Amino acid sequence: MSTKRLAILVGGGPAPGINGVIGSVTIAARKRGLEVVGVYDGFKWISSSSFDPAVHTVPLDISRVSRIHLEGGSILRTARDSLIKGGTIDEAKVANVRKVMESLNVGYLVTIGGDDTAFSASIVARAMEGRLFVAHVPKTIDNDLPLPGDMPTFGFQTAREVATGIVKNLMEDARTTNRWYFVVIMGRSAGHLALGTGKAAGATLTIIPEEFGNRKVRVEDVCDIIEAAMIKRKALGRDDGIAIVAEGVALKFGDVEEIERILGKSIPRDPHGHVRLAEVPLGELLKNEITRRFEERGKKITVVTKDVGYELRCAPPIPFDIEYTRDLGYGAVEYLLSGSYSEEMKRKGAMISILNGKLNPIPFDEIMDPVTGRTRVRTVDITSYAYQVARSYMIRLEKEDLENPEFVASMAKAANMDVESFTKRFGHLVS
Repeated sequence: MSTKRLAILVGGGPAPGINGVIGSVTIAARKRGLEVVGVYDGFKWISSSSFDPAVHTVPLDISRVSRIHLEGGSILRTARDSLIKGGTIDEAKVANVRKVMESLNVGYLVTIGGDDTAFSASIVARAMEGRLFVAHVPKTIDNDLPLPGDMPTFGFQTAREVATGIVKNLMEDARTTNRWYFVVIMGRSAGHLALGTGKAAGATLTIIPEEFGNRKVRVEDVCDIIEAAMIKRKALGRDDGIAIVAEGVALKFGDVEEIERILGKSIPRDPHGHVRLAEVPLGELLKNEITRRFEERGKKITVVTKDVGYELRCAPPIPFDIEYTRDLGYGAVEYLLSGSYSEEMKRKGAMISILNGKLNPIPFDEIMDPVTGRTRVRTVDITSYAYQVARSYMIRLEKEDLENPEFVASMAKAANMDVESFTKRFGHLVS
């Protein structure tokens, strides 16, 4: 048996399939004769001076992990601690990690996490100068990492399935009770999860940040899209619906005063005085404004808001993610231990991916932005066929709607407006 050990740690937020990676890495490594040690809470303890191997690590063997691939969560837990402080590398933390790895006799490290964990993993690879090889398995339910071949990040498909089930139930509740639901779905940088859920469930409409490009928008602009869809839906004979909004839409808002006026309260600021837009209650914001608009026109509506995100992260993985994480975990060990990859490449460390059904390790220096230290973000391509299909099935105000005099009159009546006022109010959405 090799004197070197293999360590596994998990960083960032949870995602379905983490245990699948832990299990597959452990089994593959043990079969190759390596001892495997699990590290609790990501980089939190191994980067601190209070690390205690008896408390912060656990030996892993095949019997311990043989069925964990069926479970959600992480048997090693997870934490968001990184080796970065104030935008720069924290050398004291790096030194602690190096000391721990050497004391545990770790020669191979598998990290599971997002872009922050990947960056910390690349720092460890450089700091160890070839005495430790690092493989990073990327995860996020947001699906916003630029994996080759348009492969999803593990956990995304499970998260989408669970979210779709939630939305399907809300759709039936909306139909039964004649109400609208505004569902805000997790996805800070990209709208993949919101769009994938809306498309799968058949939601009335889905709004993602990518459709606004690089420009800032007003709350009013987003409300116009939803309000016009609600009016059109009414003209088509339905008083109910589901509007899905990706949480990243809040980061597009540029008018803080408008937000505070609608909410009727101030938005939290950080210690530097910057607005924490991530803490904006997006569903409440949209509900308040749209409810006010309908009331001003003498119309009463019932809108219920629902945030969907945390329910998805520790769900038991579906078979797709179980199989996928087994491939990724095996691939991490294959990259670290086989002779198929050069010593120079292993010294740099790599992110594990699958391309055309084959293992495809990507060196860290090819995926990291040298300025931000993060991987590039994969956003929804709104020119793609997949998006065009999703968009075509949404109920939104379209140009042809305003070119049909009979239907315009029907929508204006549903809105309690005259045709000229309706066209003037919402015409900009199709211009």
